[in-house]
Amino acid sequence: FFFLAAAAPVRITPELPGAEHGCKEQSEPDSRAAADMQHTEAFQAKNFDLAADIYECQLAATRDPDTRLELMVKLADALAFGEKFSEALDVYRRASEVGRLRPAHLNNLIDYLSGSVRRQDSGGGAALGTTGTRFESFSCRICLSFLFEPATLPCGHSFCKKCLERERKERERPVMCRDCGRSGDDSSGRGYRVNVVLSNLLAKWFPSLHQAGLLRRQGNGMYAERRMEAALDKYNQAILIVSMDHILFSNRSQIHSSLKNYDEALKDAETACRLMPHWSRGHVRKAQTLVVLGSTEEALREYLVCLSIEPDCRLAKAEAHKVNLSNSVTTSLHHAKNVSLLSVEIKYDIVGSRFFSQLLSDLLLTEGAAIQNSVHDYVDPTDLECSLCMRLLYEPVTTPCGHTFCLQCLERCLDHNPKCPLCKEELSEYLVQRQYCKTVIIEMLISKYLPSELMERQKIHHDEMTELSNLNKNVPIFVCTMAFPTVPCPLHIFEPCYRLMIRRCMETGTKCFGMCLSDDRKGFADYGCLLEIRDVKFFSDGRSVVDTIGRRRFKVVQHSERDGYNTADIEYLEDVKVEGAAEHELQSLHDAVYDQALIWVNSLKAEQKERIEGHFGPLPEKDSEPQACPNGPSWCWWLLAVLPLEGRAQLPFLALTSLKDRLSGIRKVLLFMTYSRHR
Repeated sequence: FFFLAAAAPVRITPELPGAEHGCKEQSEPDSRAAADMQHTEAFQAKNFDLAADIYECQLAATRDPDTRLELMVKLADALAFGEKFSEALDVYRRASEVGRLRPAHLNNLIDYLSGSVRRQDSGGGAALGTTGTRFESFSCRICLSFLFEPATLPCGHSFCKKCLERERKERERPVMCRDCGRSGDDSSGRGYRVNVVLSNLLAKWFPSLHQAGLLRRQGNGMYAERRMEAALDKYNQAILIVSMDHILFSNRSQIHSSLKNYDEALKDAETACRLMPHWSRGHVRKAQTLVVLGSTEEALREYLVCLSIEPDCRLAKAEAHKVNLSNSVTTSLHHAKNVSLLSVEIKYDIVGSRFFSQLLSDLLLTEGAAIQNSVHDYVDPTDLECSLCMRLLYEPVTTPCGHTFCLQCLERCLDHNPKCPLCKEELSEYLVQRQYCKTVIIEMLISKYLPSELMERQKIHHDEMTELSNLNKNVPIFVCTMAFPTVPCPLHIFEPCYRLMIRRCMETGTKCFGMCLSDDRKGFADYGCLLEIRDVKFFSDGRSVVDTIGRRRFKVVQHSERDGYNTADIEYLEDVKVEGAAEHELQSLHDAVYDQALIWVNSLKAEQKERIEGHFGPLPEKDSEPQACPNGPSWCWWLLAVLPLEGRAQLPFLALTSLKDRLSGIRKVLLFMTYSRHR
């Protein structure tokens, strides 16, 4: 980039009050530390003129070559950031005469210049979000080309498998999704897998593009084996099939370079840049070829364009640093008139490429429409069928092994076995993360090309959810223990059928299911309690602990079954209210039994009482109005839960709709407990 700079005028330091004294005092350690702090603060405040003045004062008092080199580089940086490029480049030139400039010395300059190009080319940002190809919906956001051997990240976005592998290798850090920014690292350690459904679909819909991709892969293999002529032949075949793919031209440029056909390499690199001006790797390829041809200045410009597109491109930075900058600085200052030409030429280059790209886009408009029509012609709903339910994929998710299923179908399979239903690969880690994100492109394809089939599939799902959310008919029943209104009931879920049941309760939004005792004849008892889920904690092996609390009592009208777990048609129970003299009698009985219960609770051993309260909480307060709640006072249910009674003895209390009868029964139990203790 230095070849465009004008011969720089000599910088004259302004006379500042005390400046002379400051320069003389720089040799003392304390003054130097103070000056370092001053120029750091000036840089942070973006007062680059002040920073430059401080560096010049330090230079005036320093004779050590290494120190002078460092100070000159810092002075040049300050001038560059202050947009005084002519002066900055002159200082860089003089620094190169003092000592050899290392790549680290030019980091700030390269970062600033690439940022300057990005600011001047602000219109290019929009183009980065799209690929500009005629197969926009089926393109990779990394290489900006057709999705070949697509792999799906945990977030649900898909990219070329090779692109993901290259990103992970080059960046030496977890891959971040280009669409959503979430981590796309392969936690299984087995590498990225091709999305089978999507890959087969694209191969069927775009046979030419897929064939070109296969030839490209074969050519890459031959290139790795150093069989350059054979690799070139494969790429020639691929370009005959797909003549507008920038990756094919870019890679063929690399092969030509290896064969020392540098003119051909440059032509292919330029074609790649014109086809996709906002693809950074194309500019890197062009720059590498220009360096070999001796066009160092043009090469540096291409590296700048690359960095303006992708600021973190380590390859571009590394390659730019390899160029012999010292010679370029010395010789180029005699050939240019103004540094602003740099930005103008780069901007012209990008705009020119955009113009070329727009022409291509216009020329391919008809072809693009034809492709869309051909996709519609090729779409077969069976290509997007779930292999488990044999229906159209609904909320499609892709496993780390590359297989795609309906979300609910996959979850049901993982309830029974933490392995892929098709290839049997272990999915325990996938199960732990519970990151079931929908595969975006497959969901888009279904929505776009199979709208009527999707609408029908959505109706089926909606009908199923409506049926499952009915809390009177086909209510899911957990056959286990006694549960009571207002009383907590923690559950350990490990059986597959109950995993499914709990998940459905959460998905429908009801968060409710019934709890009944088992019955040898009917399967489960005729009376139970509706539980509401308050929280669910999942474990790595699929088990879960469910925190529930009792809400309402019910009577079973009809016993039934669904997908391995019990269901029932139910009717809810409420206490029959009384008035007048009966109400006063009930209030007296209520108060007396509560006092009796309190005496019994306080008579328990401290350890026993602590254990009960740790599980069920303390005894609830006495209700001022016993009939206010349809289920009666909450302390009655708490007491029934903690009294040492078998489930069969507790069940009749749940079925009673008379609070008086329930209180009388509790009093008898308490009297029996007191009598038994004193025997």
